[in-house]
Amino acid sequence: MKYQYTSTKEIEKIISSLKPKNSHGYDEVSVNILKSCSPYISSPLSHICNTMLSTGIFPDRLKYAVVKPIFKNRDKSDVSNYRPISLLPTFSKVLEKVIYVRIFQHLSNNSILIDEQFGFRPKSSTMTAAYSLINEVLDALNSKKLVGGIFCDLKKAFDSVDHYILLSKLEFYGIRGKFNELIKSYLNNRYQRVSITNKKSYHSSFSRWRKVRCGIPQGSILGPLLFLVYINDLGSLFKNNQKPVLFADDTSLIVTHFHQTDFNRDVTSAFNQLNKWFAANLLSLNLNKTQYVQFMTKNTPTRDVSISYMTCLFRTR
Repeated sequence: MKYQYTSTKEIEKIISSLKPKNSHGYDEVSVNILKSCSPYISSPLSHICNTMLSTGIFPDRLKYAVVKPIFKNRDKSDVSNYRPISLLPTFSKVLEKVIYVRIFQHLSNNSILIDEQFGFRPKSSTMTAAYSLINEVLDALNSKKLVGGIFCDLKKAFDSVDHYILLSKLEFYGIRGKFNELIKSYLNNRYQRVSITNKKSYHSSFSRWRKVRCGIPQGSILGPLLFLVYINDLGSLFKNNQKPVLFADDTSLIVTHFHQTDFNRDVTSAFNQLNKWFAANLLSLNLNKTQYVQFMTKNTPTRDVSISYMTCLFRTR
C-alpha cells in the first residue's frame, strides 16, 4: 500500500463534505461547529493527521463513543427492541476519512473487493443489488433451471468482527507496516458508554465507560469499509451455479441447477459452506430469521427442498 501524506486542502475538503449536524460525541463538538472553524483548524488538523500516518497511532481521545438506544417497536422492556446509535467525536470523522481514502484507493487500484459486494461503494446501492439478484433468478427461470435463494441474517455482525482476523486479512490484501499498525491502534482500547435522556426533563443519565473488546465502531466512516474487507473472501466459496449477492452484512445466495437431486445437494452444500464460513470468522447466523425461497413460474412443479445443516463450533480468541 502506497504511503501518502495529507494536506490542508484535503482536510478542508473532508470537513466540507461532512453532513451538517448538531449532534455530538462526548466532547460536545458538532459537525456544524467544525465547519464554522474549518479555516482556522485545517492546518493543525493536517499536522495531527500526518503524525498519525507516520507513527501508526490513532489518538486515544478520539476512541470514546456515546451510545444512545433508539426504540424500534414492540415491548419497551426488551433490550433487543432498541437500535443503538453510536456518537463518535467529530474530529474522529476527519482522521477516519483520511485513512478511508487511502485504503479505498488501494482496494480499488488492485481490484480487491469482489464484484458481488454492493454495500458502501460508489455507484452501488440496494437497487443495483436487487437488480443483480432478480436478473440472476430470471435468467435461471428462462433457462428452465431450478432456482432457489438463501437469505441470511447475521446477529450483530459489525459488533462481532474479530480484530485479529480483520488485521490478518488486511495484511493479506497488502495493507501492512505502519498502516496495519494504524488500524490496530484504531481498533484497540476503544471505550463506550450508554446515554439515556428523559424526554420530560431532558436530563441525561450515563453508564460507566466500558472497554470494547471486539467489533468495529458503529456510526464511523472507516467501520463499513473494514467490514467489507472482513467479509470479502466469502465470495470465493461457491461454484459457478451458486451466485452470492452481498450488501454489507446482508448475504443472499442464488443456487441453480437443471436436475432436482443435484439442486437439493447444492442448496444444502452451499448453506453449510455459508454456516461454516460465518462460524470460522466468529459471526453468528440467526437461523430463526434466515430464510430459503424457491423461485418458480406457474408451470414449475412444486417440490419440497429440505436443507440439513451442521452446527459449527469454533473457539473464540
